[in-house]
This record gives sequence, C-alpha cells and structure tokens, in this order.
Amino acid sequence: MKIASYNVNGIRAAINKGFIQWLEATNPDVICLQEIKALEEQLDLNLFTEIGYEYNYWFSAQKKGYSGVALLCKKEPNHIEFGTGIESMDFEGRNIRADYDNVSVMSMYLPSGTNNARLEHKFEYMDMIHEYLNKLQKKLPNLVVCGDYNICHEPIDIHNPKMKGVSGYLPEEREWLGNFIDSGFVDSFRFLHPEKQEFSWWSYRANARANNKGWRLDYAMVSKPLQENIKRSVILTEAVHSDHCPILLELDI
Repeated sequence: MKIASYNVNGIRAAINKGFIQWLEATNPDVICLQEIKALEEQLDLNLFTEIGYEYNYWFSAQKKGYSGVALLCKKEPNHIEFGTGIESMDFEGRNIRADYDNVSVMSMYLPSGTNNARLEHKFEYMDMIHEYLNKLQKKLPNLVVCGDYNICHEPIDIHNPKMKGVSGYLPEEREWLGNFIDSGFVDSFRFLHPEKQEFSWWSYRANARANNKGWRLDYAMVSKPLQENIKRSVILTEAVHSDHCPILLELDI
C-alpha cells in the first residue's frame, strides 16, 4: 500500500503548478493533503476521479481560504471520520481519517506557532491530539498518522540546529514529538534512514530551497504493530507545487 502526504499550500494553486500530473505519475493508493485552503464546491472533482481517485473526501476549515485537510483514495474506505469531535481542532479542519480492513490512515495538519496566540493554540492542540490518538490506538491499532506536524524533531531535521526560540524547533515542541513517538508510533523515515538529512519544507525567502536551507516538518508516523510492515519511506524533494514537498510511505500489507 502506497500512502503519500503533501501540504499543498492551497490545492487550487498546486493544481495550476501541475499537481494532477504529478499525482497520476506517483500513483499512491491514498494521498493525505494538508492546507488545502478551499471548499469542496470550489474544486473540479473530475480532475481527481479521471485519474483514479474516485473516492475523495474534504474537511475544510470554517474560515475560507485557510487550513483544511483531505484524503484522495483509489479504493473506497470502510469508514471516513471527519475531524476528531473536538471543536477547537475541527473548526480549523485539521484531521480526517480513512479506515480500511488492515489499516487506518489519518491526514493531520498541526498548527504552526507564528505568534504567541497561535503558539498557545498549538500547544493546546498537541495535548488534545495526543490524548485522542492514545485512545484511538486502542480501537484501531494499525494506524498511520501522516501530515505536517510543524515540528523538527532532532538537530538532523533542520538546516540550522543552533536556531533558538523559533516555533517548530522549540524544546517543548521537540519533547512533545519525542513523547508522541514513545507512546506507540514509529517515524517511518527515520526508522529506515537513521542518518539521512533531508527536508520537506523551505521558506520562500532568501532562496532557501535552492540552497537547501530546510526543515523536516512532514512525517508518516506508523503505529508500532505496523513497524515490520514498513517497506519504504521517502521524501520526494523533486516535487515543487508548494513550499513543502510530499512524502511517501509504502507498507507491505
């Protein structure tokens, strides 16, 4: 099973940059999207169904042009869960999950901490989603949580590990991500590539992408029971439809 994840920074803008052609060529079974910045009715869904994604599900933020997540699936899931039931998270369209026979796949978009108010919201979200996923794992032990976590976990995950006081690399954020992993998840990329430095996001400023001054913010987290099923986990840095690039996980199921 091939699972892709991509913060597209606006699905309509990404489509204009060749996203559909890239998706058809990459051909994942499921792709998790984040930061779609669109409502379902604003999209031409034929673009997705014509290349095999007949089952597409959209969970937008209530605020237009902001946040939002989606799942594009080749095979119909047994169940789709829109959101988490936690209002402060679901208001911004940050979680959607597809349940199949042997695996459940969540697209998650964790808030960024761009200012003090948003940082406080980010920490609240982090606490709530961790508690939610701890409970969910008991019901759905074969769980994959893909998405933009907006956190670099280790020094190898950021171009400048001496950076201080910046959200995304704060000690508290990094500690949370470590605790998240310790609670029963595997960082699939780091599991297969313990010493490889690759990034999934670059600022639009100062020619950061061309100079590869990036951050690894996007993760395919796999619950422990699926660890031995991890076949491949890569960062697809050649895709340029967003300030992020996609990641790809292959599970032998």
